[in-house]
Amino acid sequence: MIEDFETKAGYVTLIGRPNSGKSTLLNSILKTKLSIVSPKPQTTRKRVMGIFTDEESQMIFLDTPGLLDPKYGMQRSMMGFVNDSIEEADILVVVADLEKYNESYFNDRFLETLKSSEAPKILVLNKIDTFKDSKQVLPILASISQLGLFDEMVPISALKNENVHNVIGCIKKYLPESPFFYDPEQLSTQPERFFISELVREKVFNFYGKEIPFSSEVVITEFKERDTGKWYISADIVVERNSQKIILIGKDGEKIKKVGQNARLEIEDHLQEEVFLELFVKVRKDWRNNPTYLRSFGY
Repeated sequence: MIEDFETKAGYVTLIGRPNSGKSTLLNSILKTKLSIVSPKPQTTRKRVMGIFTDEESQMIFLDTPGLLDPKYGMQRSMMGFVNDSIEEADILVVVADLEKYNESYFNDRFLETLKSSEAPKILVLNKIDTFKDSKQVLPILASISQLGLFDEMVPISALKNENVHNVIGCIKKYLPESPFFYDPEQLSTQPERFFISELVREKVFNFYGKEIPFSSEVVITEFKERDTGKWYISADIVVERNSQKIILIGKDGEKIKKVGQNARLEIEDHLQEEVFLELFVKVRKDWRNNPTYLRSFGY
C-alpha cells in the first residue's frame, strides 16, 4: 500500500570546491549563522546539519567540506564526510563559484563524484553579484548544460541573498513525499559544543595567517550551564608546533585575548546567555596525521 503524504521531506547535500559559498548559502537559507565562514579555504571540516522547514516541506541540509585531493589524515576524513553525505542525499546541490569558473572547473574527480550519485542535481552558480551584467552568465550556463549532469541551474548571490528563494523552490520540486523527520522549530541536531567550538575556530581562521588556521583544532573541555551567573566554557586550541603556540598567544597574550573576546560575543548571541570563556593553547605534534588524535577530535 502506497501512502500519500501532504508534506515533503528529504536530505539535501551541499557539495562544491573550497570557498564556493556552500556555508554562506546554508546560512542564507536558514536566516541564521549555523556554518562558520572565512575567506580561507577548508574552513568547513566536518559536515554541518541545518534544518529548513515551512508549511509544506522540510529540508535537512548537510553542508560538507570542499572537494579536494587529500594530502594527510584529516583531509582524508573530511572527504569521508563528503562521500557519506552524498550517499545519504535525496538531492545534491552543487555550489560553483562564478568568479573562478573556467572550462576545467569540473575536473575529472569532481565529475566522477557527481556521476556516482543518482540523486537529482541542482547547480547553484554563486557570486552573480560580482558580474556587472547578469547576461555575462549566459555563456557559462550554455557551457555547463552541455555536460548533461544537472536537472536545474540557478544563478545566485548567497552573500547578498539574491535568488536564494529560487534554490528553495527548485529543491521542493525534487523532495520526496514524506512526513517531517524533525520538529519544525528545530534548526539542527548537533550539540551546542560543536557550534561553540566552530565559532572559536572561525576566529582563528579570520585573525591568523599562514599555517596557523590549517594546523589548529578547537576542543570544548568544559561546558557548564548555570541557573544564576554566567555559563562557563573552557576550550583548548590545539596546534602542531610550539612556534605556532607562541604566535597564537601573541605578545603578552594580546592575540589570544582578541580571539576570546570576539568568540565570546558570538557565542553569547548563539546561546542567548552570558558566558565566561576561557581559552588554552595546547601542542599536539602532527595531530592531523595521528589516528588517535583525529578520532578524539571527531574525524
